[in-house]
Amino acid sequence: MKILKSALVIVGLFTIVFVSIQAAQQSPDSNNETTAESSVANQKERPVKDYNIYALPMPENINFAGEEVPIDDPDIYERMDRELLVNTYWQSNALLLIKRANQFFPIIEPILKEEGVPDDFKYLAVIESGLTQAVSPAGAKGFWQIMEGTGKDYGLEINGNVDERYHIEKSTRVAADYLKKSKEKFGSWTMAAAAYNAGNRGVERQLERQKVDDYYELLLGEETGRYMFRILAIKEILSNPEQYGFNFEEKHLYKHIPTKTVKVDTVVKDFAEFAHHFDINYKILKIHNPWLREAHLNNASRKEYEIKIPAEKTYTAVK
Repeated sequence: MKILKSALVIVGLFTIVFVSIQAAQQSPDSNNETTAESSVANQKERPVKDYNIYALPMPENINFAGEEVPIDDPDIYERMDRELLVNTYWQSNALLLIKRANQFFPIIEPILKEEGVPDDFKYLAVIESGLTQAVSPAGAKGFWQIMEGTGKDYGLEINGNVDERYHIEKSTRVAADYLKKSKEKFGSWTMAAAAYNAGNRGVERQLERQKVDDYYELLLGEETGRYMFRILAIKEILSNPEQYGFNFEEKHLYKHIPTKTVKVDTVVKDFAEFAHHFDINYKILKIHNPWLREAHLNNASRKEYEIKIPAEKTYTAVK
């Protein structure tokens, strides 16, 4: 019996010693390797989003209204690259501009053509207002951001009742007239576009002061210095949206809604009631005629106004 007890004690001691040796031989590095392997395995199980930001290749043959942009100049290259990056990677804004362009370019394009102004100037309206009836801190209004004095000088009616700076067709013709006069003064459409932003006199002063005759040779303030490059970037992206990663179908774009004209040469006491006569509501009437600034039309002079009504049953009928 004593021999058996002694044997068990010896076996127990050997077991303890063996376990201790094994524990001592298990190094920290081994534990780290095991932990690392486990971490890698866990990472492989997690989905990884493939979202990358890429530098953009510079487009070839960049021009505005047929006038070449000297992209070989390092300064010009950098300024163009900046606007391409800013407008490409501000995706929500760019996609909204693509959608709105489908709605409003069909109105603007034929007027520019009729007025003899290059089609590229539709992109000027895009950067001026985002194709919305915007109001600037300085008081410029509408798609073309026309100041009150300029609008009146060019024959727009502007008062509390009516503000034709919000009239897309009429304001487009005013902008076209202004641009043609600037082109005649400065000799290029590029300079005409810059003058639209800084004013004819402002551009003229800088040309005289710096003794140059080209926009791309001028040192200008932040806004006017970026102006042409913003137009060029928007032109490039809206002309080639898929190339810049914008994916959409025709059904996603905002629709141009054809309208018919109703002529009015009397006082209109209530445009809500007026709208009902054409089976639309006040909201729809104002969407198509944002230049009507109040819910009534005074028209003491009995002037003839042209009010737009949707040509087809596009909206839900008034009940």
